[in-house]
Amino acid sequence: MTPERKRAAPNPLIAQMAADLKPVRTIKFRDGVILIALAFVITVLGVHIVDGLWKGIVEGRASAFFIIGNGLLLILGVASTNSVLKMAAPRVGNSHDGPKWAMAMAAVLPLAAFVTLAGHDHGGSALNDPYGLTCFVSGLVASTVTAGALIFWLRQGAPVSPTTAGMHIGVASTALGSVAYGLACPLDGVVHLGLWHAAPVLVGAIIGRYALPPLLRW
Repeated sequence: MTPERKRAAPNPLIAQMAADLKPVRTIKFRDGVILIALAFVITVLGVHIVDGLWKGIVEGRASAFFIIGNGLLLILGVASTNSVLKMAAPRVGNSHDGPKWAMAMAAVLPLAAFVTLAGHDHGGSALNDPYGLTCFVSGLVASTVTAGALIFWLRQGAPVSPTTAGMHIGVASTALGSVAYGLACPLDGVVHLGLWHAAPVLVGAIIGRYALPPLLRW
């Protein structure tokens, strides 16, 4: 056999590996946006069915802090979601600094709550919020649909750092979950929003950081 024919001979190992290959659908960022938007809408509808949305929002009775507080959580949720969606298809130049700045902005909520408590004559009594624990737990429950959608999305891709991805999933889902349930909560005080509506995000970040990576490894 001539050297040319030797070089042209197919490698049986490569042929065997190629035979098992299957076409993979390209991951599109747009599809991820639609998926998470749908998950958020389903969550809001679920909140409306269970508790009903607060009519004061459309009637103009919501305070400025209500709008600012939920707006900051929404920005945090969107920024973290954007980061998670991009993690499914890592590439050179991908930056995940957006959630860091959004976290810094959202940190104003609990900071304002603690400053208010420090200047209150009965700061301890302000913590005895009869609806606080309900909003906290409901915010976590409302995050499950979005969290499931983000996990599903990342499992279709190849996240480089499951630990970072898990933390961002926790932050994104709980921020959006708090916003969704916040649409049913008529309490718009700085302490209530700054503590009980922001606390799920901290818990979500911890859970995502330590519990989700095994579900994201490939």
